[in-house]
Amino acid sequence: MATIKDIAKEAGYSISTVSRVLNNDQSLSVPDETREKIYDVAEKLNYKKNKVRLLVKNIAFLYWLTDKEELEDVYFKTMRLEIEKLAKKFNVELTTYKITDGISIIPDNIEGFIAVGTFSDKELAHLRSLTSNGVFIDSTPDPSHFDSVKPDLAQVVTKTVDLFIEKGHTEIGFIGGTYHNPNNDQDEMDFRERIFRQYMVEKGLLKEEYIFCHRGFSVDNGYYLMKNAVDNLGDQLPTAFFIASDAIAVGCLQALNEMGIAIPNRVSIVSINNISVAKYVSPPLTTYHIDIQELCKNAIELLLEQVLEKRKLVKTLYIGSNLVVRKSTN
Repeated sequence: MATIKDIAKEAGYSISTVSRVLNNDQSLSVPDETREKIYDVAEKLNYKKNKVRLLVKNIAFLYWLTDKEELEDVYFKTMRLEIEKLAKKFNVELTTYKITDGISIIPDNIEGFIAVGTFSDKELAHLRSLTSNGVFIDSTPDPSHFDSVKPDLAQVVTKTVDLFIEKGHTEIGFIGGTYHNPNNDQDEMDFRERIFRQYMVEKGLLKEEYIFCHRGFSVDNGYYLMKNAVDNLGDQLPTAFFIASDAIAVGCLQALNEMGIAIPNRVSIVSINNISVAKYVSPPLTTYHIDIQELCKNAIELLLEQVLEKRKLVKTLYIGSNLVVRKSTN
């Protein structure tokens, strides 16, 4: 079996330099050519082949959210930080571009990209002109050309409705945000609401007056929508609500508590994401845990398959989620 000494001898570098390169020591200042030569020799000699990570350069991280959107929904901030952390672990040279920079700022020589956020058809066409290697997280805007990895929200919605029905609820409402279509600048029905409507129709339980949606996945929007629901429905308020995200749910809980509506004795709440604050609100929130680390890890692995292994077949990966039961349901 080849050793670091063998690699150093063939590559023409010191044992110390080879060791630090193979252990991805970012404090070591050597030319990229040196790192690549050492990686090449390590691969050639089959030195701990599965542990050697080649440096992957010129990868763009397209973070297509505004500062306001990130501030309102910690889900995406957590995702950004996780991608940046994993890029270092996987030896990926990552450059972040934000929606405020505009799509035209992305260099022509990128090897691939990881993207979070909403993209217009024009922006997608531009990305296709730059590279065939790309992965979208949390959305599937171009499944014919690029990979995507996302939580299985359809399963979450149907499982939540089933859970409520099992607990005896027949009056079930929905509170959520809307999807902003960048092609026409219009607000459209979010995927979660669409699945909720379809499944509730199948169950014979859909009531239009129990659905409340408005642009934004924020705490303020949740507060506004739940206040609106109580004002409109009064004593006819549903006994259960499925909430499209934890941030919205926090606002809903604030509104219900403020108006003296008992949770869960009068209204049960189930949400999505399991953000850190979910366990500390009053009452603690029952929610589906979306494993952001798993989403991000799979996104980087999919991209490396494209860049390093030259995979051409497009993949769409759905990640499951687990229900974390707390005191907002009974």
